[in-house]
Amino acid sequence: MKNFLIFLFILSGTMAAAQSSSRLPQLDKSPMDMSYYPVNYPVSKIQPNKTLEPLIARVVYSRPQKMGRKVFEELVEKGKIWRLGANEATEIEFFRDVRIDDKKIKKGRYTLYAIERDNDWTVILNSELDVWGAFKYDANKDIVRMNCPITKITEPVEAFTMVFEKVTDKSIKLVMAWDDQLVSLPVSW
Repeated sequence: MKNFLIFLFILSGTMAAAQSSSRLPQLDKSPMDMSYYPVNYPVSKIQPNKTLEPLIARVVYSRPQKMGRKVFEELVEKGKIWRLGANEATEIEFFRDVRIDDKKIKKGRYTLYAIERDNDWTVILNSELDVWGAFKYDANKDIVRMNCPITKITEPVEAFTMVFEKVTDKSIKLVMAWDDQLVSLPVSW
């Protein structure tokens, strides 16, 4: 009888675990990612005796995949507002006041959008936060718009990618790449 009760206890626990896991969301096709400047800031922060540059920026975005599609014909509509990724609109956070296109941007969180055209992307910093996609995009909340030239790349990028690169001691660029296009947004302080 004791063994039977133990069996029932284990079985009920297994069934409860299976039942609760069925309510968990499936893996997203466009997983969320995060990039920092300085690159790998959280890892560097925990290493002993590691000299750190101060934290300047972080971008949180979802990474849609090319999956054999023509990105800038099928997925991103030329001349239309795009959330710079998938799912929630991409958010960038500055941990100090910065300058973009010679405009002062206060420390804080912002949403990033873009409009892709033949030769450039208009990259847009907007004050609306916690939004899904670009469905309720409001141009009245734009902080700055900057035209960033497209560089054609020979090896297509499968997953939309954003990464910060150092330019000088007082400037960086946010590099955005997908398919055969690469665009850089300069940021200085």
